[in-house]
Amino acid sequence: MESTTRQRIAEELRESPATASELAETLALPTPVVYEHLEHVAQSVEEDEEFLVAPPACNDCGFDRFDDPVNYPSRCPECKSENIAEPAFTIESEA
Repeated sequence: MESTTRQRIAEELRESPATASELAETLALPTPVVYEHLEHVAQSVEEDEEFLVAPPACNDCGFDRFDDPVNYPSRCPECKSENIAEPAFTIESEA
């Protein structure tokens, strides 16, 4: 039985942290589609697992308090730079 896109994303994140762009490249999907799936993956992890997000951060001023850490902002609200590091995602076992 072939696994779903969300199952494949979850498996990748169980192996190692990844950004949406990295997942898109690995799974041959558009990055915006990966972001849509990540919202669902975050809600459907196993009971003994945790979906973790390293939030996006401005590479120029260091701002990292974005409203939605699962989204990839286009610019920094603090310094208006577009040099933003993508958020990274992982699924870790709590055991």
